[in-house]
Amino acid sequence: MHTKKKGLRGGPLLFVLISLILIAVSGFVLLNWEGYMQKGLDLEGGVYVLLEAKSLGDAEENSDALQRAMTIISSRVDELGLVEPVIQREGERRIRIELPGIEDQAQAMEIIGRTAQLTFVSPEGELLLTGADLKKAYFSRGQYGEPIVALEFGEEGTQKFAEATEKHLHQPIAIFLDEDLVSAPTVQNVIENGHAMITGIPTAEEASNIALLLRSGALPVELNELETRSVGPLLGENAFKLSFSAGVVGLSLVVLYMLFSYAFAGLISVISLTVYLALVFAILFWFGATMTLPGIAGLILSIGMAVDANIIVFERIKEELRRGRTTLTAINAGFEKAFRAIIDSNVTTIIAGVVLFIVASGSIRGFAIVLLVGILASLFTAFFLTRFLLRLAARSQMIKTPRYLGLKEVTLSDKV
Repeated sequence: MHTKKKGLRGGPLLFVLISLILIAVSGFVLLNWEGYMQKGLDLEGGVYVLLEAKSLGDAEENSDALQRAMTIISSRVDELGLVEPVIQREGERRIRIELPGIEDQAQAMEIIGRTAQLTFVSPEGELLLTGADLKKAYFSRGQYGEPIVALEFGEEGTQKFAEATEKHLHQPIAIFLDEDLVSAPTVQNVIENGHAMITGIPTAEEASNIALLLRSGALPVELNELETRSVGPLLGENAFKLSFSAGVVGLSLVVLYMLFSYAFAGLISVISLTVYLALVFAILFWFGATMTLPGIAGLILSIGMAVDANIIVFERIKEELRRGRTTLTAINAGFEKAFRAIIDSNVTTIIAGVVLFIVASGSIRGFAIVLLVGILASLFTAFFLTRFLLRLAARSQMIKTPRYLGLKEVTLSDKV
């Protein structure tokens, strides 16, 4: 006498409820991605600029000079009101700048190429010193561990600063970079040795930024314009539409294939794939990534790998069913046996993605980032979400026969 095992009470309803919530949340994220993710230059259109700094000395000096140049450029670009400018270092002496949404090359270069002028001004607006008088500026800590900015003036600057501090004792001396106020410390005593401190700074990060701005004004970096070009918004829009259309068509074919080949299990894989896509966009948004055409290519490639992981699992489950295992046992064994194969196949791609991220730059690095995020998200959805939904369906006795898992042939072990 055989007794029929009772399914999980309310299991089918729970499965449907969880699935609907996952699809609703994921669908909301996917349908509104343009509202919270920024588009890159190739999708939005704008201006691309490549600059090169002249060699100033040893490698350490070059690196510091280039970082200061990037800080100046970043502050200048902010005046354009751009949502997501890209300012990145390329190699030892080059700076790549992408300004999405701007069409005027002349305006962009005027802002980028402006020389930062550092000035020390008295309370009555009198010019006391300039960046040429400052020798060093660096982050340090005071007597009680508080963050400060240490200043060191040159020979002529030392004399000027001594006269200024004597004349304006207990008064603030404003420090400007171009027309932007960097700091306005109050003079506590006369400083004759050319060494001063800016105190009262809330955080170490802010103190480091102030020191960097001061060094930037004190040592301007001469930049050569290697390349400047405009990317039309129409070109970027067309490229995005074509990429989006291709992605929708490809994804639709994948969904049809999974449903046809794996029936109910295919439906679960479609739910997992929807969650996977939303998860990728959420992670990219969390890290402040910008979507570009190479990024879309990396996303499409990772979708294929996500589907491939589900196929490997489902085929292993079918093998276990052919051996006479029950549905739940076959699901558990299928995931266990598929784990090693999926990990091995993805590790090689992860290594390639990491290498690309390290050695490449620009759009190629963007491709690597999306690919790596996609692979990690696919592993999560395949081994956790898909498995959870399959096990829930099996325990709820929603999977009536092995045909629900894509096993077309009739077997003697056609049981749950």
